[in-house]
Amino acid sequence: MSRLAPLSEEPINEDDSANCSKKGLSWKNWLKTHLSLVFNKKSDLKILLSVLGCPLFPVSALSKPPINEVSSSAQYIIQHFTAATGCRKSEGTVKNIFVTGKVTMAMVDELGATVGSVAGAVGVAQKGCFVMWQMVPNKWLIELVVGGHKVVAGSDGNVAWRRTPWLGAHAAKGGVRPLRRALQASNLCGLDPMAISAVFSSAQYMGEKRISSTDCFVLKLSADQVDLADRSDSTAEMIKHVIFGYFSQRSGLLVFLEDSYLTRIQSPGTYPTYWETTMATKIEDYRLVEGVMVAHSGQSNVIITRFGDNLKAGLSVTRMEETWTIDDVAFNVPGLSLDCFIPPKEVQKDFPDENLDWRSPLHR
Repeated sequence: MSRLAPLSEEPINEDDSANCSKKGLSWKNWLKTHLSLVFNKKSDLKILLSVLGCPLFPVSALSKPPINEVSSSAQYIIQHFTAATGCRKSEGTVKNIFVTGKVTMAMVDELGATVGSVAGAVGVAQKGCFVMWQMVPNKWLIELVVGGHKVVAGSDGNVAWRRTPWLGAHAAKGGVRPLRRALQASNLCGLDPMAISAVFSSAQYMGEKRISSTDCFVLKLSADQVDLADRSDSTAEMIKHVIFGYFSQRSGLLVFLEDSYLTRIQSPGTYPTYWETTMATKIEDYRLVEGVMVAHSGQSNVIITRFGDNLKAGLSVTRMEETWTIDDVAFNVPGLSLDCFIPPKEVQKDFPDENLDWRSPLHR
């Protein structure tokens, strides 16, 4: 049986779900029928869920560095963060976490408008809720329901996958990476007390910047060339995927995340088209949960830019926003087992255990 096609982080139309299940999610077919989907208002909900629903972090979590070793400015900032949030005190005691929350998504004319407002929204604001489970260190599952559509994504530690009503189940290409929503919603610490140290252990210190009246230290992470190649195919090349973390100089807390990825799409005999997606997330409302500071609300802004020589209309831009809140957080939930993170049967058949080694973070 041939491998399932990799899940796409670009918007996909529901009408071709039958073809996708038979032929696989082909970038060539996507090019033929979906280049205009982002700009079709009838597909707003699918676009919102495809882009905002379950995006992955650019890099895999690395082995955590020694707690008392400060070898760079980046590690010093991370240690400041873990001290400020109380992560160190809970290290080794948190085995899993359960999170529930609410979201509101909308396509907007200009970023910064209140989601769902008449002035800012170009489509109907879509409201929904989500449930997340995480088992330390790299197993997670999320169920997100918005506007009557349910999206499920997860990882068993070997392969990450996503299932939508219009595509079915598809595996993510490249090494296993954390769920971005988990990082922003519970700010890493809640899901794994030392996860932020692992994720940002190889970050590059970029200096200082003022964000929303807060003086911040800036750390940068980039997907390496090997992982970018693993996430590319014959018609779609992942050129870059970077993320910036902004840590408050005063409190030490992570207050802003901004990531961007650029994809070059080209079929034989055609001009290349470039898609750049930038997502910026404000993280706020920190509260103590069992001795650990956890962020309980925030807002994400997304800009999708499409450009290339073959676009007669020139540069095309789509904007969308999301607000999110956390309702409940619980650590060490009884009964949560490894069986809860088993991928769907379609993914299991296509990725048997003996063929998953290349997807491990150790082999990325």
